[in-house]
Amino acid sequence: MARVLIITGDNFEDLEVFYPFYRLREEGFEVHIASNKDIITGKHGYTIKAHKKFKDVNPEEYDGLVIPGGRAPEKIRLDQNVLRITKHFFEVNKPVAAICHGPQVLISAGVIRGRKVTCYYGIKDDVIVAGAIWFDKDVVVDGNLVTSRYPDDLPAWMREFIKLVKGRK
Repeated sequence: MARVLIITGDNFEDLEVFYPFYRLREEGFEVHIASNKDIITGKHGYTIKAHKKFKDVNPEEYDGLVIPGGRAPEKIRLDQNVLRITKHFFEVNKPVAAICHGPQVLISAGVIRGRKVTCYYGIKDDVIVAGAIWFDKDVVVDGNLVTSRYPDDLPAWMREFIKLVKGRK
């Protein structure tokens, strides 16, 4: 059974956490949420319990990484453990899915240069300055990386990410 890690924090975009959490479980994957505290709250007031703290995550135990958007990425990108986790997935070429503001974590981890991506339009310039090639599409797949723009893109985002994770098993 594939294991997937979702990394997020307070002010996450609710749909971008709950949709992949349940969609991946529906596929039979074991899904864990890591954060900097036990209970985190989304932009729209929904809460979810984290399974692990960032510092306790061993990324070698996971087959895929999901980075939801909202306001959480701009905060969690400051945590060295988040960067350690993210870099691991790129070093060993495991599937990574980032949506909306999620690529902010990729920028801080230094893994976005030369990659084809999409993201929320408000951080388009940030990803371009970081060296990525930006597209305005519902989903962009570049090797192990799957990116999307916002909640309307969730079905395409998870469809492509699930293909990558299943392809590794």
